[in-house]
Amino acid sequence: MAKVAVVFWTQGGHTETMANAVAEGAKSKGAEVSVLFCSEFQADLVSQYDAIAFGCPAMGSEVLEEAEFQPMWDDCSSRLGGKKIGLFGSYGWGVGEWMENWKAAADDCGATVVNAVALQEDTIEDNLGQCRALGEALA
Repeated sequence: MAKVAVVFWTQGGHTETMANAVAEGAKSKGAEVSVLFCSEFQADLVSQYDAIAFGCPAMGSEVLEEAEFQPMWDDCSSRLGGKKIGLFGSYGWGVGEWMENWKAAADDCGATVVNAVALQEDTIEDNLGQCRALGEALA
């Protein structure tokens, strides 16, 4: 049985909704899933999971949340080489550039990105299937 961590940060609840759908998808394929707020996750936990889904909404000028999520990501990124990961998050404006930049950063650290799901906030409920599919792919 695969062990999957779903690690996220949310402000308005959109990314948490997405995280729960990712977890649901992984569980549907038999994975053991831990859903964790980013402050509960650190680099020394990376090796305990077969796959990790990271979720963060676009902030400011299309960047990751800088106070909690970005430091956690920076701490973990050096240990993601060869690790199967997924990325997900919501945005209210812009074109999703933060996700393209984030995926490039994940590729640069050697992670195997199975999918990156960026959903505009007003379309999340209609597109949770993409999040479930991400979880299934990680399982």
